[in-house]
Amino acid sequence: MAGSRADIALLTDRRYTAPEAAPDDWYLGNILADDRLLAEGLALRGLSSVRLDWADDRVDWEAFRGVVFRTTWDYYDRQQEFAAWLDRVEPVARLINDARTVRWNLDKHYLSDLASRGIPVVPTRFLERGSRVPLAAVLEAEGWKEGVVKPAISGGARHTHRFDRESAAALDAPIGALLSDEAFLVQPFEPDIMAHGEDTLVIIDGHFTHALTKRAKPGDFRVQDDHGGTVHPCEPTAAQIALAERAMAACASPPAYGRVDMVRLADGGWAVMELELIEPELWLRRHPPAAAAMAAAIVARLS
Repeated sequence: MAGSRADIALLTDRRYTAPEAAPDDWYLGNILADDRLLAEGLALRGLSSVRLDWADDRVDWEAFRGVVFRTTWDYYDRQQEFAAWLDRVEPVARLINDARTVRWNLDKHYLSDLASRGIPVVPTRFLERGSRVPLAAVLEAEGWKEGVVKPAISGGARHTHRFDRESAAALDAPIGALLSDEAFLVQPFEPDIMAHGEDTLVIIDGHFTHALTKRAKPGDFRVQDDHGGTVHPCEPTAAQIALAERAMAACASPPAYGRVDMVRLADGGWAVMELELIEPELWLRRHPPAAAAMAAAIVARLS
């Protein structure tokens, strides 16, 4: 079976399985750099690893001591297939992060769970599947000047739009059509995204390792590099680190690794925008000691 001669499977998707990147392919180059650091950390602990497409049906997942989610960045476009894969692999392989964490983090309704556990999150209004609520009415009801609408299961800013009360009507039809098949959420647009950006703190085995600030390109609000966003050094405050570690501790089960994306609200406080626990970019290449910490966290979960 494919990939059965290593201890650890590092999961990617079919677009990123190449072992080398072309000189002009910085995107794959970054992925490989991070995975190489993690592989080196595992090797220092006596574990071999191999990068594999999660959807490769030739792989015998039971042959691995651990199966680690890394860059499965197509899961939200293949939701049913990914869910079926998770159900099939969970009984035969040690998934890291575990299947309970992955299922919980798949759907951004987890933000409600965090809020109920005392974690400050960006205010969120859910539009459930099959509902028909004008977006302007959501702003009116919540007292928000501007909003951002996005799917409850998503990534890469898929179907994500910024709007105000004047522009909301133009989104009602396309979002309404999508609501037939999936839930959405609306959050207030936080102006500090444009002024400062979004801080992302990496937490491994419950402890902060490093942070970066993601900024959108001029005139945009989406911080993802797919949309021209850039990444910058960040020295988080003690309050930010405490919030990130508390958010991880409030998860359905303790993640081995993850990322806490947070934004500064109008009152100056920080709030969680998202937890990335399935396939977060961790920028290990910008802080190599985090790769060693992640390798140690993986080893700890193999016993």
